[in-house]
Amino acid sequence: MSIYAVHYTYCDNADAIAAGRPAHRAYLGSLVEAGSLLASGPYVDTAPDQALLIFSADSAEAVAAFLAGDPFQKDGLVASHTITQWNPVLGVFAAQV
Repeated sequence: MSIYAVHYTYCDNADAIAAGRPAHRAYLGSLVEAGSLLASGPYVDTAPDQALLIFSADSAEAVAAFLAGDPFQKDGLVASHTITQWNPVLGVFAAQV
């Protein structure tokens, strides 16, 4: 397994994001329970709103498949995202590699 960092930039629709957040977080919670999502959360004080998600997966394509199931993605609330393989050499995520 490899570690991937995903950077989300959300659309500029705070009401839709707030309405969709429970389903988004429930979906991400299911990925945590499955061991695929290691951590996630919004950046603080960014405009537009952005978030970081850390995945353990076999490939970037597998991460893209996880993202495709995210209600925020399905509802068009993610304006853009990037998937980058990451090599943590120290700390709690280094043990995952």
